Amino acid sequence: MISLILKSFRHRWVTSMVCLLSIALSTGLFLGIQQIRNSARESFTDAVSKADLLVGARGGSLPLLLYSIFHLGQPINNISYSTFEDIEKHPAISWAIPYSLGDSYHGHRVVGTSNALFEHYHFRGDNKISLKAGNYFSRPDEVVIGSVVAKKQKLKVGDPIILTHGVSSEGIFQHDQTPFKISGILNSTATPLDKALFITLQGMELLHEGWESGVPPEEQTQLSEEEMNRLRPNQITSFLIGLKSRMMVLRFKGMIDQYKNEPLTATIPALGLQELWNTVGYVESALSLISLCVLAVGLMGIFIALYSSLQERRREMALFRAVGAGTFHIFLMLIGEAFFLVFMGLIFGLALNYLALYLINTWFIDEFSLFLSLKAPGTSEFIFIGSTLISGVLAGTIPAIKAYRQSLQDGLTVQL
Repeated sequence: MISLILKSFRHRWVTSMVCLLSIALSTGLFLGIQQIRNSARESFTDAVSKADLLVGARGGSLPLLLYSIFHLGQPINNISYSTFEDIEKHPAISWAIPYSLGDSYHGHRVVGTSNALFEHYHFRGDNKISLKAGNYFSRPDEVVIGSVVAKKQKLKVGDPIILTHGVSSEGIFQHDQTPFKISGILNSTATPLDKALFITLQGMELLHEGWESGVPPEEQTQLSEEEMNRLRPNQITSFLIGLKSRMMVLRFKGMIDQYKNEPLTATIPALGLQELWNTVGYVESALSLISLCVLAVGLMGIFIALYSSLQERRREMALFRAVGAGTFHIFLMLIGEAFFLVFMGLIFGLALNYLALYLINTWFIDEFSLFLSLKAPGTSEFIFIGSTLISGVLAGTIPAIKAYRQSLQDGLTVQL
């Protein structure tokens, strides 16, 4: 039976390959979408861990999360640094990481922060930030850069760089009178940290020294290291909080939301991410629907190929029956052809999926800060594979039934 099926494929190899490739491409597309979607969820969720609250100016939780952690969009407003200092002193807080945004370097965000970022920021569970080369900043005019920034801009420790005001790739203008020196390069994290540059809060003030009127001064005053260290920020964008007890999260969130000195918003990062998934859920559904439509076209191709070939194969079927093959054997042979096409299409589709994900993984990390985890097929994938096999068998059932009903005389009679 198997040898007959293989010979049938060799005889009709063009049609068979078209059907097989259609199944393989649709399988690879569907499974690829599922794995990219799951990896995106994991990457976004794992971008920050062990953080209880993110605090910023009054506004939406999702925009606050996007511009603070994922460096997407622009801050709506800033908060006073005195507010950060006041809340940071609360006895329930274990640590706090400030963020000051608004500048960039060739489209990469510059983040004003403190050494608390390197000490307390966790991602993907227990992983912490580490250095690939150099040291963390120790002066206001030093900068630590992410791995993608170093790779794309071909930078190394000790290089001077000029930062740009504004967050667009072009920027508004360059801070060419305040050069920074690269003190360290971070190891790759497959998070938005890779595409950012980090300076001290004093460094952020240094960039905007003399901007009291809202525009840069005509002549920039060069400050000594002692004067730079005395700079004090007036505002920051947001800050991340780790509490001593997670049982305090909701209570502390309510306290911040009702903070009297200025209007604030506190969000739990995991809940903000859930809002993001609810927002983009229709995109995921649309992509899955497209891949299912491609699969349906592939299965329809199998049905059409088998059904349209019956007229040509009448004599072939009749000869099989003349040499002793029963009608049920012919039925099974056509079912077997459909099953084999779908089975091989699924195998090639799985191989194509994992090969493609492996090849684009580095590009995804560099471009989107998303780590594609190459996991074995899960429950939903096995359900898809099983359903596709059953659908393939059903696609071959109608042609098989028609072949079953053909008479020996019909196959041997010359059709005029």
